[in-house]
Order: sequence, then structure tokens, then C-alpha cells
Amino acid sequence: AKDFLSGDMGNFYSATGGEAVATRFGESWPVSLSLIFYTQVVALAIAIPFAIWAAYRSGGWVDKVINTTAFALISLPSFAIALILTYYLGVKMGWLPTQGYVRLTEDPAEHFRSVAIPVMSLAAGQVAVLRSDLVATLQEDFILMARSKGISNGRVLWRHALRPSSLTLLTVTGLSMGNLIGGTLVVEYLLSIPGLGVLLGEAVLSRQYEALQSLVPIIAIVFVLINFAVDAPYTVLDPRIRER
Repeated sequence: AKDFLSGDMGNFYSATGGEAVATRFGESWPVSLSLIFYTQVVALAIAIPFAIWAAYRSGGWVDKVINTTAFALISLPSFAIALILTYYLGVKMGWLPTQGYVRLTEDPAEHFRSVAIPVMSLAAGQVAVLRSDLVATLQEDFILMARSKGISNGRVLWRHALRPSSLTLLTVTGLSMGNLIGGTLVVEYLLSIPGLGVLLGEAVLSRQYEALQSLVPIIAIVFVLINFAVDAPYTVLDPRIRER
């Protein structure tokens, strides 16, 4: 514990010698963090418009199709979606690379192609985060009052309904972060993306217990820090929280 707190996370040992875990970690964590960031951006970019569309036409066929599709995607683990996308988009169609990772500084276009399959597979389970809460918000009395004043439907949705639902969005984002981190590690290992997933997989398979004792607590600490970061915007979205 003393060595860990001082930054000494041990070494990876092999037939050719040892390599510091801190060095390997420093090379791997930006890859995993970028996948998590891209996944959240894509998930929110898809979830918010779909949720607004479905909530505005709650009970219609569009809402039912979106709702059914979203829950079907949630029921599938991210690694299963990754394998399906890899087969169809990578192997069968040849549109995207099936393995590997290109850094953004090397080739931006190839970078986004290399992360397309993992990001899509991870984002698929995150797109149904707003729908139910937004539908409930649209049934509140203050929404009825806004409509009775002749305010346009678009303004009612974006200004009066979306902001209260944003609190739920942040909450769900924080709660789902654990699943997202775990899914990212598994998908990275399956698709040979040199992030923390490959690093952990290598440590497990080669029984590098010293490395595992350092990597697992770090991932747990990152999870806690991300949840703290998610809680920070609450006071911005709802100033009443500052008064409590």
C-alpha cells in the first residue's frame, strides 16, 4: 500500500525482463478514456433527439419502435454487439477495421474508423436514458400551464421539459458509468485495442498479481472520480440544490 500511494505500482515480468506497471498504465489509460468519452458523446447525441421525438409522440408507433429497439439493445451485452458489428461491418462489408487502434495524432480519419465499432457497441446500451422521464415530465402541471400560454411545442420541449429531465440524465449517466467502464475493458480486449482492457487481460493470463493489485484499485478510483464529476453540474441545472 505504501509503494502504491507513492506511485510505485510494481512491474510486469516476462522472460526478457521487467517493465513498470506505471509506464504501461500511462500508455493505456488515454485510449480507454477516449473510448468512454466518445461513447458518451454518441449516446447523448442519439438519446436526446430520440427521447424528445418519442416523448412528444408518446404512445404512437414511432415511440413504440424506439422504445422496443432501445430495450432490445440494453438487453444485449456490449461485447455481443461488438462481435455482431465486427462481423457485418468489418468482415462481411469491409467498411471498418475489425481490430487495432490508430491514435488521433497519427491519422485522424483512421483513428475514428478504428474506434467506430467499439464506440457503437458501447453506446447502443446507453441510448434509452431520457425517454421515460421526459414522458413523465411532459405530463406535469407546469407543462400544461406553459402550453396554455400559447408557447410553441418546440420551446416547451427544449426549455421547460428537457432541463428538468437533465437531472435524471446525469444520474443515469453516473450510475451506468460502472457498466460502461467494464464494457469498455471487455470490448478493448476482444478487438485488440491497446487500452486498460488489454493490459488487464495480459495481467490475468500471465498471473501478474502485483500488476493486478495496482490496476484494479486505480480503475475503482477513476470510477469514483467520474461520479463526483457527474454530480458537479447538478447545482447548475437546478439552483435550488445550492440552497439545501
